[in-house]
Amino acid sequence: MKTAAILLATLSSAVAFAPSRSSSRSGLNALIDSMVGGEGPEPIPFTKSGTSVNFDPLNFTERAPDWVPFFREAELKHGRMAMLGVTGFVVPEFFRIPGEAYSFEAIPRVIDAHDALIFPLQQIFIFIGMVEACSTPAVAGLGKYDRDPGDFSFDPLGLYPLEPEKAKEMKLAELKNGRLAMIALGGMIHGAIVTGNGFPYLP
Repeated sequence: MKTAAILLATLSSAVAFAPSRSSSRSGLNALIDSMVGGEGPEPIPFTKSGTSVNFDPLNFTERAPDWVPFFREAELKHGRMAMLGVTGFVVPEFFRIPGEAYSFEAIPRVIDAHDALIFPLQQIFIFIGMVEACSTPAVAGLGKYDRDPGDFSFDPLGLYPLEPEKAKEMKLAELKNGRLAMIALGGMIHGAIVTGNGFPYLP
């Protein structure tokens, strides 16, 4: 079950939550319609509709309707981590924090920091574990409380708009940038490994 949940969370980045065709799933349809990200209409070739509207080629929403909020929660979390990852992968190409261990001489390529900085990597895993532990009750309570997936009421700079339309625009921007970052980070890592070069990771 745990393995299945991990696989579903990983694949959920491709899901924009298509509406159910069954009339008995009107509640699911209402839930999906309330989420941003499935509106489109970006063109997608080789699909039935030809656009990104309610893009769900593997029918996750029909096969596991109760997991839809978790799919969106996982997608947002992975997207946020990927956006941070892209930033953390590019910025050290130009700037480094103080310390000989982090210098350009010690680690010429950012990709090599994975093997060179074992202790800092352990610290990162510990911090991630603490954040996951704090967020587990909120994720476990999805559908039980008035909480949107991915909403932890964390807005220290007060950037979240109060107007519903502007709030929807910000949610959509976060979702799309997160999806792009997930794809980009994978390409950047593999580009750095294959070419052996830094940013922009080209031969």
